[in-house]
Amino acid sequence: MNLAINHRRDAGVEVGPSRFERDGFAVLGGYFTPDQVDRAASAIRKLLHERANEVVVDSLQTGRRTFWAQAAHPETRHYKFNDLYLMSPEVRDLALDSGLTATLEDLLGEPAVLCNSLNFEKGSSQPKHIDSLYMTPRTPHSLIATWIAFEDVHPDSGPLVYFPGSHRIPLYTFNDGTHHASREEIVDWFDYIDVQIRLRGLKEQTFLARKGDVFIWHADLVHGGSPIRDMKRTRSSMVCHYFGQEDCVERGMDLVPRNKGFWMRRQRQPVKLEPSAFGPACPFPEEAYLERHPDVRESVQARLIPSGEVHYRLHGFQEGRGV
Repeated sequence: MNLAINHRRDAGVEVGPSRFERDGFAVLGGYFTPDQVDRAASAIRKLLHERANEVVVDSLQTGRRTFWAQAAHPETRHYKFNDLYLMSPEVRDLALDSGLTATLEDLLGEPAVLCNSLNFEKGSSQPKHIDSLYMTPRTPHSLIATWIAFEDVHPDSGPLVYFPGSHRIPLYTFNDGTHHASREEIVDWFDYIDVQIRLRGLKEQTFLARKGDVFIWHADLVHGGSPIRDMKRTRSSMVCHYFGQEDCVERGMDLVPRNKGFWMRRQRQPVKLEPSAFGPACPFPEEAYLERHPDVRESVQARLIPSGEVHYRLHGFQEGRGV
């Protein structure tokens, strides 16, 4: 196996399928250079400034989804920036670096497809969870994730925490017979995972990353964000999720090759805003709305309604449609 990876000497981490199968994670210490990280960070800052009406964000305090241009208290930067890989070649370059995609293929057993990216400037403080709860692959374990440090992580900034070996806990089966999270039963999942962690004597570990480090984890590894003890501190990072190629092909996804992997070309996450939010400062995303809702496009083409924006104002918002 030739992973073609340059590790920081003090990282002391072995990478390979056997180690990954045992622990559920791998660390590539000092994998990206500061220049590589800074190039992506600069492109992201430009996106947030020039295309704020298109960038979809989730508040880490309220969970509310909106466009960056509409975000409340943006100065806090306490937001999750969704799927910037769809908008930025520089983000894709980092997420689909040739050596990294080779490593992901080795660990997945098939080429990796970038299907989601999440950028953070602060710690997520997210409760412990497993990714396959929310991004459930068709084939079990055909999902893998990376976390890239854009800066050195301070213990007070809400570092990533994880439970080595927790990926071997049998998956919880919800009442519908699947392993996909049900809102009504998620409390039961937390109870189940707490018991399983105690029974196995698994210990929480903290990842105090340095800029350029990459943390790779199994879709079923229990992890989360620790509490932020100093809200003035940032924890700039990027999380990426990758499905295996075979699942994506079977689902008819639009895949674009990049190095030894692919990225999934798809629509951004839907946003539901009051119609009054759109105006000169935040134009209505007409083409994106019509692409998302082919029936509306057909009505516009048939001249049954003047535009997608008119449809959204009269019907779409009340129907719960996203833009």
